[in-house]
Amino acid sequence: MIERQLDITTKDGKSTTFVVHPDRGGPHPVILFLMDAPAIREELRDMARRFAGSGYYVMLPNLYYRSGVMEIGPLSPDPEHPSRKKMFELMNTLGISMVMDDCDGMLAFAAKDPAADTTRVGTVGYCMSGRFAICAADSRPNVKATASVYGVRLVTESDNSPHLIAKRSPAEFYFACAERDHWAPQEMVDQLKTQLKGANGEVEQYPGTDHGFAFPQRPVYNKAAAEQHWERVLALFRRRLA
Repeated sequence: MIERQLDITTKDGKSTTFVVHPDRGGPHPVILFLMDAPAIREELRDMARRFAGSGYYVMLPNLYYRSGVMEIGPLSPDPEHPSRKKMFELMNTLGISMVMDDCDGMLAFAAKDPAADTTRVGTVGYCMSGRFAICAADSRPNVKATASVYGVRLVTESDNSPHLIAKRSPAEFYFACAERDHWAPQEMVDQLKTQLKGANGEVEQYPGTDHGFAFPQRPVYNKAAAEQHWERVLALFRRRLA
């Protein structure tokens, strides 16, 4: 496996990005792996390595580079703790159009790397980035598969609402939702299922899970559900990126 940490040029500056891919057999389909609100950390790098181990060129960009932040560090469980307030401040600096510019920067870089095949692109996002992963399929025909895992703000009134993009994009989508999720309530999940019935993908709710269930370092980690999500997302990428 080949690993690098690079500063990749975007419309608004440079994003420090973790890139990992197999050391042979390329060029490999590209996976844009978009971080959750607690920012870049070894837990996410390990997940990127797992995607790469299945044969992909994986890019994990720092989305907080505009604020000059790379890693937040450990978070207190206290919602009033300064570390958590800082996380929410950073999360609220991001919008769909900004992150789409970042995705374009990532793909422009990958297009020049002989190890990457940008004609076959998948995206995956967790928590705050679930919506960004889905939106990356809008007007980007090379994005053929996209997955949101306990994503938030998936059904909105805007024209670029993730549920509308999933409905109109030719990419296949997958929404993995927790059963108990303050950030993605049941009402939103029900709307997703209704709005996307018959569309090119699946909305699946994981029984007995909480928001964050796929992250092994979280107290809510659910190993069985986490492994199921790996099976679902990797199967999606095999179908669409092979």
